[in-house]
Amino acid sequence: MAESPVNFLIGKLATLFNNEVNLLGGVYEEVLCLRGELERMRAFLRIADAYQESDEELSIWVKQVRDIAHETEDLLAEYTLLQGHDHGTGFYGSLCRLACCIRNVKACYRIAGDLKSINLRLRKINEVHKRLRHKFSKVEQGLGSAGGLNPWDDCRNDALLLEKSDLVGIDERKKQLVGWLIKGGPGREVISLAGQGGMGKTTLAKQVYDDAEVKKHFKVRAWITVSQSSQIEDLLKDMVEQIYKAIKRRVPPAADNMSNNQLKTTIKELLQRRKYLIVLDDVWQLHSWRAVQYALPNNGFGSRVVLTTRNTDVACTAGKESDGKTYNLEPLSPSESWDLLCKKTFQGNSCPSHLEEMCRYILKRCEGLPLAIVAISGVLAAKDTRRIDEWDVVARSLGAEIDGNDKLKDLKKILSLSFNDLPYYLKSCFLYFSVFPEDHLIEHTRLIRMWIAEGFIEVKEGKVLEEVADDYLNDLLNRSLIQVATTTSDGRAKTFRIHDLLREIIISKSRDQNFATVLKGKNVQWSDRARRLSVHYTLLHLQPNRSVYQLRSLFMFEVIEKLRLHTLFPGGFRLLTLLDLDNSNLEKFPVEVVNLCYLKYLSLRNTKVKIVPRFIGKLHNLETLDLKYSQVTELPVEILKLQRLRHLLLYRNESIPRFIGKLHNLDFGY
Repeated sequence: MAESPVNFLIGKLATLFNNEVNLLGGVYEEVLCLRGELERMRAFLRIADAYQESDEELSIWVKQVRDIAHETEDLLAEYTLLQGHDHGTGFYGSLCRLACCIRNVKACYRIAGDLKSINLRLRKINEVHKRLRHKFSKVEQGLGSAGGLNPWDDCRNDALLLEKSDLVGIDERKKQLVGWLIKGGPGREVISLAGQGGMGKTTLAKQVYDDAEVKKHFKVRAWITVSQSSQIEDLLKDMVEQIYKAIKRRVPPAADNMSNNQLKTTIKELLQRRKYLIVLDDVWQLHSWRAVQYALPNNGFGSRVVLTTRNTDVACTAGKESDGKTYNLEPLSPSESWDLLCKKTFQGNSCPSHLEEMCRYILKRCEGLPLAIVAISGVLAAKDTRRIDEWDVVARSLGAEIDGNDKLKDLKKILSLSFNDLPYYLKSCFLYFSVFPEDHLIEHTRLIRMWIAEGFIEVKEGKVLEEVADDYLNDLLNRSLIQVATTTSDGRAKTFRIHDLLREIIISKSRDQNFATVLKGKNVQWSDRARRLSVHYTLLHLQPNRSVYQLRSLFMFEVIEKLRLHTLFPGGFRLLTLLDLDNSNLEKFPVEVVNLCYLKYLSLRNTKVKIVPRFIGKLHNLETLDLKYSQVTELPVEILKLQRLRHLLLYRNESIPRFIGKLHNLDFGY
């Protein structure tokens, strides 16, 4: 995921030039050179992000580019800090200004040297970039499919080969879908099966497709796998081949050289006078459906099209345009989940009583996801039922098991597919869910304010940032990556949650990409390059005297020990953008924030803080100040200096001073 930090950095560089920041000659030249190199690489990064897991050299290159983007961002942030000191007036102020100027010049030359070193590294990896670009040129230009480059050679074929005896909870679902196919009207109808990866969409569709009544009703049936990497030409050729096979005719040799329009015309002519059933399995994007929908004639014979998709927007759009229906797959019930676990783990026998509690805990983490239950059952089936310690290891370290156990690699692949399909601007937003604790309900407005503070939300003409962030959230919902947990009285989403196993996977991705380190237990890998640090419940796992200079965000979730940030992080974190100490054991306003010039988001919600000091006025970039459910009863007049403040959250109305109307950017409605 190098595209996000590179785009973010290019935006920072543009701001630096547009604001005419005083750049020393050496710094200016290096920044200009760096900007040019990154812009030349940017076009290829989207391809690289999508296929880096299939190619080791590509993966290393992406990591190097990401590291360079982060290091450069840190250097430029440090350089900007050097330009912004206020030393007051008078003789003493002049002396301080002179001393600081001497120090700053030295620091600026050091930064110029560091930038020069970065540029040299960038030029070296640019040689690799040229070779990789040639290697992936067909994929980049859309001239062919990724083929063997696709790391996710789908486990879909396994789903197609499952016997009905291997399934649970499918009979009622299948009965309803068969009824929709057979009892509908004479027009062509589209029936969409929607749900997150691993929910069993392909398995259910195949059971319906092979049903004896369905076979009898539709003389022409064709199954087409669309998948993530399908090119339109390949998709249409596959449809032509499958339809010719269904009508028991040979594909004419001329089909190989047909244009897309000729292929669509051929499909339409073949199906025009036939009652057909076409299954389009794994439709990721709406444009894939758009590419074939007019080739499937509405011939008045009661023909049907079945789509399986992870994207509810695809399902709803296809259904509305064809008077069709959408079937949203729900997780297995607790009893169905238990039946499936026992069937797969104990070969249909009952679970031994001494393992029952542990199995139910593991099952709870699966949350009714059939693929997860089947995959984890495969791991458990290999364990000795007499060795309770082996089962306990699986239960306690499910995240590590997903990362390291070969029997769970298919589960990780399927669940990771949706992440890899995200556009770059959504990847950071989705990885952000990894910083929250397990079972934590994530508030809608809180999340949006965090995203904005982090700089994840792109400016769009005619919309405020909160509206753009809402669009991002809806996109993640449509892709079945997050779930609405609670709603407001008028039906709007209030809180969100994420599937436990998907959360474990993005925690792993966050760590690997230095996006965030999550401290929730012992022996957590903690990179000095991590941009965010999230501490859950206790400080016991926080390693002392670690450098956190590069941190952009620090989260403390319900930490029970007394918080003293200067003791925990003696080296400080001057580049911090977001500090969230929600519901932690904090009694006094943290004085460390006085030096956080870049701080945009500060939350002391649910803490014991009573007084907001006057130095709050020095935080000129602060946009969100959350004091809700704290013990603050009064704000100092210096709050008026925070002219960028947009969100001020207080528990008591009497805490709001009369002069607050002078803060013209405050948004009381969001």
